[in-house]
Amino acid sequence: MHQRLVSISESATSPDGLVTATVGPDGTLTELTIADAAYRQHRPADLAKVIVSTTAAAADRAAKLAGEVVAPVLPAGTDPAALLRGTADLTPAELVPPAPVAASASVEEDFEERSWLEKR
Repeated sequence: MHQRLVSISESATSPDGLVTATVGPDGTLTELTIADAAYRQHRPADLAKVIVSTTAAAADRAAKLAGEVVAPVLPAGTDPAALLRGTADLTPAELVPPAPVAASASVEEDFEERSWLEKR
């Protein structure tokens, strides 16, 4: 099973066919092919979004395949995707990220009238 997991490699191609991303078993980008036409068709920020979404699609495929590899050896009722994400033993409350703490104005320090060169 370990050999099958480490050999996972999945690719995805953008809808326009200009970007192909390949990822390894953990979703890490291992290869990226960008057609020359992509630079003419997309502005840089748009091309970046295409690359990110194409890589995410490949990572989703790799995660699904990894889940299929480990599923046969898991106890009944175990979610392979949750196990691979590291969340299989968490309660629903633990899966919800905590709300961000808002910084209060009194906590922020005002540096407007201070030189970085003066001693305190």
